[in-house]
This record gives sequence, structure tokens and C-alpha cells, in this order.
Amino acid sequence: MGVTVTVGEQDAYLARVGHAGMLLLPMITGIGEQVRTWADELAAEGVTALAWDPFKGRSTDNATFEELSAMSPQLDDDVALAEQSALLDYLFDELGCSKVGVIGWCLGGRFAFLLAARDQRVANVVAFHPTVPSQRKPHHRYDAIAEAAGITAPVMVSYPSADSAVPNADFETLQTVLQARTAGATFTQYFPGADHGFSDKSRHGKAVNADAFRLAWPQALAFMKSTVA
Repeated sequence: MGVTVTVGEQDAYLARVGHAGMLLLPMITGIGEQVRTWADELAAEGVTALAWDPFKGRSTDNATFEELSAMSPQLDDDVALAEQSALLDYLFDELGCSKVGVIGWCLGGRFAFLLAARDQRVANVVAFHPTVPSQRKPHHRYDAIAEAAGITAPVMVSYPSADSAVPNADFETLQTVLQARTAGATFTQYFPGADHGFSDKSRHGKAVNADAFRLAWPQALAFMKSTVA
């Protein structure tokens, strides 16, 4: 089981085991039970996991989905990226990790692209159903699809065909951008009929979502372990 640690002025969830690391960027749930479970699973696989807290103590543990959704537009790209960079520093400098990757879900998947495009220390990028529509939201400073061109690390993207937040055409554009890079392999997982957020167990009452995650997660674990070992 992990613990809460303080890094500068922010709190984060840490499941620590060794010198391979992953920075976890949650979805709209914040550091709820689901994200902590994923962090603990990574630790069980020998990978230190540190989770960014987008909503400063609010999560599905103590807030409704509607409340968290209302908080999402208050996230400032530059502030969030600075916090995530500080967590990367902590993984390298304080925890002694030799390689660190980044994994994000939904809004966290978008930040995973932005962070990796800015920080060449990132050893991999995993993005589950990243919220990267081509029609940028008013509170988004940056175009994550365009900025993905600057990522030099290997990237794995997991996309559901019934994603209500990101049209298939936008996913195809993202794929084109990633595959045009001169450095960094691109791995794609594509799940017909699965929904946005299919990795969250709260959506596994729908068989197509549960089946998609059952296939996707072991592949993502293997990808992460092989790129931060």
C-alpha cells in the first residue's frame, strides 16, 4: 500500500519499491481508489509509482463526479505542468529513480503528452483514452495533438472507438503526428465499441469496456516495465 507524501507545496500518492518509476496523471476521479489501486499494482510489478493530485485532496473518495467535473476547467495548463515537473524531479532526485515514464488517463493522458513533449527525461508515455479533441477547450492553453510531435520517448495510446470526448478523426490525426516522429516508437491499442474512460472499473458493467481493459492493462504494464527497467 502507498502513502501520501508532500513535494514542495503539493501532496502526492507514492507506492515506492525501486529505481524504475512512473508518474501517474489521474483522470477526473483525482487520486481516488481506482488510481491508488493502479499505483499499488505498478509497485507490485517492481515500478515505483507517484500520482499527481489534480484537485488537491478532492477525489471520488469525497466528491461526486459532477463536483470534480466542475473543478476540471479550473486547471491551468502551466500550473499543472509545473507541478508535474516537480514530481518528476522528486522521482529522480529524492527517490533515486534512474528512469521515469508517465501514464495518464483522460485529462491526465492529455497532460502526459504535454509533459513528455517538454521534458526529454521521460522514458515512456502511456495514454489511456486521452482527452485530446482538436477543438481545444477554452481553459486549454496548448494543443496536445500538435505538441505530441515533440515527444522523443516511446508512446502507447489506448483508444476506444466509441469515445464521446475525442472523435475518431482526431485520434487518426494524433496517430499521424506520433508516427511522423523521427524518434520514439508508437504503439496503438484500438478497441471497437469501448467508451471513453473504459479503464475505470466503474464502467466495467458494460462488457465491451471490461473486455477492453482486460486486454489493454497487461500490455501497458509490460510496455512500462520494459521502458523504465
